[in-house]
Amino acid sequence: MQTVENIADVSGIVGDWKKQQLRVAFVPTMGNLHAGHLSLVEKARSVADKVVVSIYVNPMQFGENEDFDSYPRTLDADSGALVDAGVDLLFLPTDETMYPVSKKLTTQVYVPEISEILCGKGRPGHFLGVTTVVNKLFNIVRPDVAIFGQKDFQQVAIIRRMVADLFMPIEIIALPTMRESDGLAMSSRNQYLNPAQREAASNIRRALELASDAIKNGADIAEEEAKAAEFLRSSGFEPEYVSFRDPLSLAQLFEVQNDMVVLVAAKLGVTRLIDNCLITLRNGE
Repeated sequence: MQTVENIADVSGIVGDWKKQQLRVAFVPTMGNLHAGHLSLVEKARSVADKVVVSIYVNPMQFGENEDFDSYPRTLDADSGALVDAGVDLLFLPTDETMYPVSKKLTTQVYVPEISEILCGKGRPGHFLGVTTVVNKLFNIVRPDVAIFGQKDFQQVAIIRRMVADLFMPIEIIALPTMRESDGLAMSSRNQYLNPAQREAASNIRRALELASDAIKNGADIAEEEAKAAEFLRSSGFEPEYVSFRDPLSLAQLFEVQNDMVVLVAAKLGVTRLIDNCLITLRNGE
């Protein structure tokens, strides 16, 4: 695995691959890698000839009083895991590389409406930081395909919209969420949980399952959103939202349809957790 920090090196290496007509896959990350990230790398290897991974904790997507300074940074362990996973190129940009003027004065990439709901409402400016940095990374790496995880369901939907609207020749692949043995979605932020919180954390998945099962059995959407939120409160969470949405547009649903996604964001102590569950009804029933 080659490890580089500047854009010219990435351009040269990827440019040589492109001259050989090799297909390039890209997995952007913020590091502190777990099995979920490595499953994305495994998928990347299966769909491309060369795999690029970036590690960059992007300050633009963190709001005031969020965990930018404390976000876990484990570069040595991450690098070793990526070598073992067969990654060809690791890109480690600095803030100066990504924001040569400043993050406040940089050109911004804004995806309207879809970035302002759900997590975008609770974290104003978050997705503006995501789309801006992902656009920059796409322009640097020039991948044929980029791989993301479905845990960040809204993020994937926003990136798909950005890629489509800006006519980027990049295929976006989203993989199912990797989970711990008790069902909790794998996340770098799980390590913030104390032992009692970690034991309760799997209830976020349980809330989604209960709501999904009820809807499949003919329950009312609004009632199940309220029941799931109450279940989370009774489990020690502070729910931010539980919401049934269209899986493509993320439009809010008031009536049951064949394809749906139910999304949740909730705090457990100071740790904000997100998760989602896709629902497909057979024959519309």
